[in-house]
Amino acid sequence: MRFPAKTWPRRNERRKQPCGYMGDPKHTCKCNPMAIERYMGRISGPLLDRIDLHIEVPSVPYQELAARQDGTSSATMRTHVQQARDVQMRRFGGEGQRLNSRMNSRQLRKFCVLDQECQTLMQTAMESLGLSARAHDRILRVSRTIADLEGSADIKHPHLSEAIGYRSLDRKLWAR
Repeated sequence: MRFPAKTWPRRNERRKQPCGYMGDPKHTCKCNPMAIERYMGRISGPLLDRIDLHIEVPSVPYQELAARQDGTSSATMRTHVQQARDVQMRRFGGEGQRLNSRMNSRQLRKFCVLDQECQTLMQTAMESLGLSARAHDRILRVSRTIADLEGSADIKHPHLSEAIGYRSLDRKLWAR
């Protein structure tokens, strides 16, 4: 069975290495560096470049899970997402698509303009993390979406910084 690229699942769960304890504050990783490198080598850089968000999710203590804490309700979150989608639909108008995730390079240049501070941040991230051109474009799309969710017409430093944070695993933890 073949799936078109745009329908490929956006969520991909994966442990960082064979035993699953690398970086865990409560457990000791028993893997040798060669085993970790071999394990990490199973997923290619080009495949990682096609995943928008890379997020390391630490284990959560039971007390935190059991505690009744108020957070953003699903209804409130749905409203925020719908407002951001409405902004995107207005932005793209007759451009032939409606979502930031589908922006082509011309649209990226038009709708994801970075001020000097953001350009410096992007350059630093690209050089220090060794990110690809594809990762660069994904960062711009995600930062545009974050700005939309916050109701900002422009991509600002915090939006770009957050988007870069969602890409750091592809080079820091997965690099061979």
